[in-house]
Amino acid sequence: MQASALGDDGVQTVRYWLFAPGHRASEWDDFYARGIMGLAWGELGDLRAYASRSDLERQLLQTSPGPGRPTNDVLALWQFANEMKPGDVIVAKRGIKEIIGRGVVTGDYVYDADAEHYRNVRGVRWTHKGNWSLDKPWSVRKTLTEITDYTDRLAQLKAFFEEEDGALDGEEMPVPLTEYSVEKFLEEVYMDREQYDAIVGLLRTKKNIIMQGAPGVGKTFAAKRLAYSMMGVKDTSRVKLVQFHQSYSYEDFIEGYRPSGAGFELVKGVFYSFCRKAADDQDNDYFFIIDEINRGNLSTIFGELFMLIESDKRGPEYKLQLLYSHELFCVPANVHIIGMMNTADRSLAMLDYALRRRFAFVELRPAFDSDGFREYCSGLDNSRFEALVSEVVSLNKVIAEDESLGDGFCIGHSYFCNMKPENCTDATLASIVEYELIPMLKEYWFDEPGKVCEWADRLRRPLR
Repeated sequence: MQASALGDDGVQTVRYWLFAPGHRASEWDDFYARGIMGLAWGELGDLRAYASRSDLERQLLQTSPGPGRPTNDVLALWQFANEMKPGDVIVAKRGIKEIIGRGVVTGDYVYDADAEHYRNVRGVRWTHKGNWSLDKPWSVRKTLTEITDYTDRLAQLKAFFEEEDGALDGEEMPVPLTEYSVEKFLEEVYMDREQYDAIVGLLRTKKNIIMQGAPGVGKTFAAKRLAYSMMGVKDTSRVKLVQFHQSYSYEDFIEGYRPSGAGFELVKGVFYSFCRKAADDQDNDYFFIIDEINRGNLSTIFGELFMLIESDKRGPEYKLQLLYSHELFCVPANVHIIGMMNTADRSLAMLDYALRRRFAFVELRPAFDSDGFREYCSGLDNSRFEALVSEVVSLNKVIAEDESLGDGFCIGHSYFCNMKPENCTDATLASIVEYELIPMLKEYWFDEPGKVCEWADRLRRPLR
């Protein structure tokens, strides 16, 4: 398995940016008329010439010395040149409480050497111009700030523009989606085609599966990539990932009352909102992924949805009344639930049987012997890496045969993934051994220190 741990490489998403067009919006009228946005710091030259933020910061300190480190300015410049993409939404501001416009990025970064002040520019199709006041001041004072994750603030911003014509999301310029095939899944997730077909078949018929396995087998990575492969594209708008914990509740999941300025208000939960979205798009599959599904109090979280998530209880004919709103609700047939469970966590109780029978269980195992992992090893061409992996394979055999442990406690392959020849160093491998694997063995064999010492020595040996 390669790429990011969550499997989000290459995913195209719309990002939202808060932008100050000059001091107190002094450049706003000019930017709006010309269809651009711009940043100053022209003395830095073309921002694409800097290989890293550190290089950019060093140059900025030389050209514009001042008290303290220019961390915020460096971040704004780096994101403007390297991270912002066509299709992103720009919200223009004046000060900390006034919104003055909205637009959609149309072009890549350009360095305009002939401009007098604002030489770092991007094309923007400005769609709105006006004045809107925020309920609360926006504390950020940077020239450019990503606000994609500020969901509560984004909701208010969207409301400003929806009052005019219902547009904030950049729908006029749909972001192209990255294709994702079954072959790509098999290349990135170390699984054979037979197992993949079996899992897809279970998910399509049962609607709900739980991927369980030892630490490091890549459950989260595989879950998201499974969803993408079934959709054929990396469409994050149709995939939702949450993590259960001991305090997670029905109110978080479905609906509940939350404090507000006027007392309490009924707020819809994440699964309710996801199902409503899926119900409006019945032609496409949606995937709701639950990490650490056995950490939550499942009876409390799911409530009356115990019945509604069953594969043969989907759709409008099985609507039930929700607890707080008394609204009739159903789980659409195009919603698939993928849970994930760590089989090595001894602190967790078994899953509620009523929920267990509604899921099919898929076991993910360490894939050191898979063709994909072998090919990955060959690409690294590192004898120390291969010797360490060989010791881990031997260790897994001992763990599997241990009556107090078993297969569910084996060490997964993902501890050794995401490496390239240049960073597969002795120091990197030693860090994995000392700070991840040996502490795990101390927990496994807390009453057998001799066995811990033996295997700690064997794991260290290839790196000496």
